[in-house]
Amino acid sequence: MTSSFLLTSLYLSLILLLTVFRAVARGHLIDPTKGFIPLPLNESNLVIQRPYDLLQDQRYSFRHGVHKLWVFRTDKPHTPVSKTNPRTEIRIKGYDYSSGVWQFEAFGYIPCGTTGVCVMQVFGSSPPHATTLMLRVYNGSLTYYREPVIIPNVYDKWFRLNVIHDVEANKVDVYINGILRYEAPGRGGTSHYFKCGVYAQDDGSYYMESRWKGIRVLKKCD
Repeated sequence: MTSSFLLTSLYLSLILLLTVFRAVARGHLIDPTKGFIPLPLNESNLVIQRPYDLLQDQRYSFRHGVHKLWVFRTDKPHTPVSKTNPRTEIRIKGYDYSSGVWQFEAFGYIPCGTTGVCVMQVFGSSPPHATTLMLRVYNGSLTYYREPVIIPNVYDKWFRLNVIHDVEANKVDVYINGILRYEAPGRGGTSHYFKCGVYAQDDGSYYMESRWKGIRVLKKCD
């Protein structure tokens, strides 16, 4: 039994290595953070937005380096005067930007059943829009807004997410596990910042959850 298990594990490891080598050979797999400088990030930079009538620990936890955020479709918005859908999100504070090339990096995890939800966004744009980018989950697929699908079968697995926003070039690049998966146009705007967590959208599940670790904000070297 042990021998068979070890052989199976070795076989799967070889398959994974071959996949990586092939991606590198095709020039698809890169380090998106090359040429960027990581900026200091601490607890004060991670502002938790949650239903206004609940305590933070009723919709957010941080254990063993993992931020867990959840919300119910019937929850209230994050402020008493907001007309938006319920959310529990980490709002990156202290690094709002209006120019340059900026990057959000983190490892994300979406449990099975979570759908109709935004899990990461670049906030800020020109009217009538509010955001430059939204990454959502619908029925197990990670999407750019409602469509197109960026990657299918995102449930129950950790993935590395890198989002690069080039303000002057007016574009956003989305990398999953070191591979460029989507290029989107920018939407203008004079101020931007990053968010991740769960923000209910149309056709959302009753319960929505995402988990994040290794959150970083980086800026391209001048």
